[in-house]
Amino acid sequence: MQSGIYTVRGAVRHMNKMKTTVAALIAALMTASMAMPAVASTRYYNFDTNTWEERSATQGSRKGSSIKKEIVSYQSKYKPGTIVVETSERRLYLVLEDGKAMKYGIGVGRDGFRWSGQHRITRTAEWPGWTPPAAMRKRVPDLPAYMPGGPNNPLGARALYIGSTLYRIHGTSEPWTIGQAVSSGCIRLTNDDVTDLYERVKVGALVVVNQ
Repeated sequence: MQSGIYTVRGAVRHMNKMKTTVAALIAALMTASMAMPAVASTRYYNFDTNTWEERSATQGSRKGSSIKKEIVSYQSKYKPGTIVVETSERRLYLVLEDGKAMKYGIGVGRDGFRWSGQHRITRTAEWPGWTPPAAMRKRVPDLPAYMPGGPNNPLGARALYIGSTLYRIHGTSEPWTIGQAVSSGCIRLTNDDVTDLYERVKVGALVVVNQ
């Protein structure tokens, strides 16, 4: 009887040692996984360089935009609902009631791709597909004829199409470029900001783009 008790106690001690060993292995694996950088990457079109690049999932230097939308005082001759793009300021204003405007940070056209004028919003889209212009495809031969909408699409979460031009106000898969002059003429916002703008703007709204 007593030897049976010793056998049970030995089995219990053995099981406890196994549990301790397994717990130590799990802890070591978790520590190693936390220390290792993620290696997953996504191929995306970089408007800065007009090339496709591999974007690491841990690009520490390329984070979201630090420019936050805000309601500001804004005296304007334009009626509420008008979009005013101040290219040099790299800001977009949506005219509101009572001398106010919603102010957004934007990315604008790089040298040689800036423009000005007045048009109307002719169409809006959620997670729009992208058809690169012929001139862009000529510069970058490996661009697809069409890219379906999604998180890695250069047009981002929403797009507002400007008149009959090739330009759009759209989101971006590169939020760190907000506040910079990097595009081929389109006006870009963060996906959060363009979604907010999309909810506020109607087809037919006036768009005024100033240099």
